[in-house]
Amino acid sequence: MENGVERETGSMLFSDEELREVSGLKKGGDFIEVTCGCTSHRYGDAVGKLRVFSNGDLEITCECTPGCDEDKLTPAAFEKHSGRETARKWKNNVWVIVNGEKVSLSKTALLKYYNQASKSANGAQRSHNGRVCHRDEFVRCSRCNKERRFRLRTKEECRIHHDALADVNWKCSDLPYDRITCDDDEERASRRVYRGCTRSPTCKGCTSCVCFGCEICRFLDCSCQTCTDFTRNAKA
Repeated sequence: MENGVERETGSMLFSDEELREVSGLKKGGDFIEVTCGCTSHRYGDAVGKLRVFSNGDLEITCECTPGCDEDKLTPAAFEKHSGRETARKWKNNVWVIVNGEKVSLSKTALLKYYNQASKSANGAQRSHNGRVCHRDEFVRCSRCNKERRFRLRTKEECRIHHDALADVNWKCSDLPYDRITCDDDEERASRRVYRGCTRSPTCKGCTSCVCFGCEICRFLDCSCQTCTDFTRNAKA
């Protein structure tokens, strides 16, 4: 066990060398978690927990103050939330602690799945920095009437959202990757504005984060109008 984490975690997503002396290391089913932060010259350090997922997703739970409940922030949103003066350079401004020193994410191996996801999805909508970009979407539960967030970073996640959107009886308990019930609170409005756009954390929809059809979010085995139109155009 290293840094309080079983050795198999490192071999699953990262090598032992890549994770050596990284502070706050914990493991999950398909992610690792590390301590991270962002420094503002005015407000000081904002500290959080960064989760690195095997599909390239990056999520930060902010712990800047005891009362802060901002979670599932993109690194860009965390950078802005911290009050960093030179925003929109999160790869350099968000840091982790390695061997007791603050090290920019761009200088670690923690972005390798993020970078691989940027290169691997052929034909997908891309942002200005080349990453595959489908913003988060919401579906309303037919039972409790609360909106639930869907991440759309992989084809599997896009299919889950696609099928939920088509199901008039969809309910909270149908969400496969988050254990949510109708008793759980709905995301606050101030949190819902963060939908994963890499151009602007609070974007309401732009050409960088709204996809109008690609091989990741359209499905050959589906007969809905959007998928049928995409398949027809692809064959034309």
